[in-house]
Amino acid sequence: MTSDPARSAWQVFLVFLRLGLTSFGGPVAHLGYFRTEFVERRRWLGEAAYADLVALCQFLPGPASSQVGLGLGLMRAGYPGALAAWAGFTLPSALALIALALGITQAADALPPGLLHGLKVVAVAVVAQAVWGMARSLCPDGPRRLLMLAAAALLVLWSGTLAQLLAIALAALIGVAAMHPPPDAVHEPLPMPVSRRAGAAWLALFFALLAGLPLLVWVFPSQALAVVDAFYRAGSLVFGGGHVVLPLLQTSVVPTGWVDNDAFLAGYGAAQAVPGPLFTFAAFLGASMQTGPTGWVGGLLALLAIFLPAFLLVVGTLPFWESLRGLARVRAALMGVNAAVVGLLLAALWNPVITSGIHSIADGLLALAALLALMRWKWPPWAVVAACAAVGWTLDLLPR
Repeated sequence: MTSDPARSAWQVFLVFLRLGLTSFGGPVAHLGYFRTEFVERRRWLGEAAYADLVALCQFLPGPASSQVGLGLGLMRAGYPGALAAWAGFTLPSALALIALALGITQAADALPPGLLHGLKVVAVAVVAQAVWGMARSLCPDGPRRLLMLAAAALLVLWSGTLAQLLAIALAALIGVAAMHPPPDAVHEPLPMPVSRRAGAAWLALFFALLAGLPLLVWVFPSQALAVVDAFYRAGSLVFGGGHVVLPLLQTSVVPTGWVDNDAFLAGYGAAQAVPGPLFTFAAFLGASMQTGPTGWVGGLLALLAIFLPAFLLVVGTLPFWESLRGLARVRAALMGVNAAVVGLLLAALWNPVITSGIHSIADGLLALAALLALMRWKWPPWAVVAACAAVGWTLDLLPR
């Protein structure tokens, strides 16, 4: 482990803490924030390496943006860096949702609608900046631009996780068949503090817990074990993350009587009003349990259980992914995959980012101003977020 302060877990934590406090807009917007912070501003890795990491996390079950954050922290400062990245990005929203579950605050009702709408508008600018920058770098020629547009069209016409996986898989096949990396192309290695042997052990632990936790609950009946099993399974078996996990969580906690359905829906609404990953909704559910463990203990237990699969999968697969990335045929496949990933972001820019954020000409002008602030005037993302939230709040107060 390096002693360079710029590569310390503490520095990783502070960077991700700021992102955890300001990254509104859902997983696609999070990827845009990450790209701005770590590719453009801090240059922790290059555009192609970042896109390769995003492509891997799109294939893994669990919260893709959180997995990208774990990977960035791991490559920067090893295991402590991965944990620091997760804590900084996740804990602000998780703690707020636990506090809401305990009745300490009614933030979901107290936040003005205009402020929340301003945060949706700024997500349009963040995602648009990411799409533009990644398209310029990863789709520099006609075939890859065409593949990007084809993937975007497929995902606009047929939304869902299956469509995303199909688009990426088809793009990989097209890349192998029709694309040829230039012989002088520079392969940017990912800093990898995890050996392949250690990666295999982490993957083995992931599958052992997935198969073993239900057996443990059966042999040693325990509410705490049952909670860990339910939330670990939710984090392990859901592709697409975000809203896709909600039906599985509802099936786990409402019919069993752990959480009242009204409380479930109230917490889901509150989760839309906080920054960071939507998987932190698990903390609200754990804190709302009607039988122990509940409160802060239950919230943190559910939070750790639902994110543990993401950690195990990222540290388990990255060492093998780094070895595969250097192979010529894999690099050709990644040329296609990266174009499809840009298409995925382009489709998401339209739906749900623009469709949920732009409702009027004023919204469009605010999004355009935010985009100029990010790309031309080089404002830091947190300042753009704060400005759009303030404008949205102010407009909401004006007489209509």
